[in-house]
Amino acid sequence: MQSKVVRPDKGTSCALRVSVIGLIIGGGLAFLATRDSAWSEGGTPIPGQVINGAHRTQDEGQRIYEKANCVGCHKWHGDGGGGYGGAALSLRATQLTRDQIVEVVHCGRPGTGMPHFDREAYKDYRCYSGLTAQDLGRDLPPDAATFLRPTEIEKVADYVLNHIKGKGPASYQDCTDFFGEGSRACDVYKAISARHSQAIGTEDKQ
Repeated sequence: MQSKVVRPDKGTSCALRVSVIGLIIGGGLAFLATRDSAWSEGGTPIPGQVINGAHRTQDEGQRIYEKANCVGCHKWHGDGGGGYGGAALSLRATQLTRDQIVEVVHCGRPGTGMPHFDREAYKDYRCYSGLTAQDLGRDLPPDAATFLRPTEIEKVADYVLNHIKGKGPASYQDCTDFFGEGSRACDVYKAISARHSQAIGTEDKQ
């Protein structure tokens, strides 16, 4: 008995190739759309920079804090130090009120490297009781690399108040809250926390 080989006709073969190509392209687009997102337990992509595959932002304010690269100068912990714009002030030790933080983000700090994140600063938005670009001259704050909308500025100010201001030295818990569990960025804080716990245990035994 002879076996009969059934060959797909050209129309079927063409349709099959188109389907496979479509799946490949669709998968690639899905990857591009979510590669800069973190994932919730249910597998839903959520906004936030992915660090070691585990990073999820605490809230929208943290996402904006990262988007605007506040971490470049104020660092992830907000304690400041050397950065692209010079030595940034500590947001953990700041005495600024919410309204003052909002204004500083809108308008920057004249005479320093702190940029203004409002595109209309010193134009339509009145900064520091009506100062203009002409008034400040060379002390005009630089433009931010990424401008923020007014609602985003409000949210990042709330993030600073809720998670950074007045919190004392950065801890291992602060680090894992920011980067997520398992991040290598937190190893140094984990070691410090372990030494601190060991010292307390030794004191208790004495």
